Amino acid sequence: MFVDPRLRELVSAALDEDVGRGDVTTLSTVSADRQIRGTIFAKEPIVLSGQAWAEEVFRQVSSDYGAAVYAPKVDDGAQVEKGGVIGELHGSAQAILTGERCALNGLMRLSGIATNTRRHVDAAGAAGPKIVDTRKTTPLWRSLEKAAVRAGGGSNHRFGLDDGVLIKDNHIVAAGSITEAVRRAKAHAHHLLRIEVEVESITQIDEALAAGAQVLLLDNFDDAGLARAVSHARAQDPSVILEASGNMTPERIARINHVAVDIVSVGGLIHQSRWVDLSLRFEG
Repeated sequence: MFVDPRLRELVSAALDEDVGRGDVTTLSTVSADRQIRGTIFAKEPIVLSGQAWAEEVFRQVSSDYGAAVYAPKVDDGAQVEKGGVIGELHGSAQAILTGERCALNGLMRLSGIATNTRRHVDAAGAAGPKIVDTRKTTPLWRSLEKAAVRAGGGSNHRFGLDDGVLIKDNHIVAAGSITEAVRRAKAHAHHLLRIEVEVESITQIDEALAAGAQVLLLDNFDDAGLARAVSHARAQDPSVILEASGNMTPERIARINHVAVDIVSVGGLIHQSRWVDLSLRFEG
């Protein structure tokens, strides 16, 4: 099985933090030859993400505590009901006990993001806007957290600063104007990169479109203002891609579905998600 090097490094660091010089409780109470079986199950309805994390945790602890095999029973993105089994374990009891908390922490956190994302996607509906994340991610966990968004049915915005042009309010201040910021971006960016500009008023919409922006980020408009901004922008340039952001809860997304934005970006998919409740239970 291919393992992403970043995942391997993150799991290794997490185990170093949790296990330290050794799991003294397990080593002192459980014999090295003790074999056991167990299941990881959901204690509430969830959307699953993080199976690769759990597999890698038990792969790594097996090198020090005896072989333990984690067998996922459902894939990332699956809806799991309360009591549903996520994965099964068999092998060294020492390894399973040592890796338990690290494996569960990753699964609970990433499944929380997937579950939260699914609520937003369901609110948008099949005909609604695409729900995307932002760069508001935990340092070094971005690839895992963005994968969890995809597991929940959402889509990803740019991964990092090097793969998209997004001119925001502070760029505009630093460059002097929207017009100047767009001019510089067009001179610097290659022809495959679209230029997106964050706008907060009708005046800024007009300036951004006149400068050649291809995507507008409509930021922090209220419901009525968003509808006016979309109508105005479409009248100026029917081909412009419109992204809305700011206070986008599932309730609000459902409320503005009639507004023809293409994308709704929600930093809270990740940073406002709640860990879900999972548990490991041994047999016998």
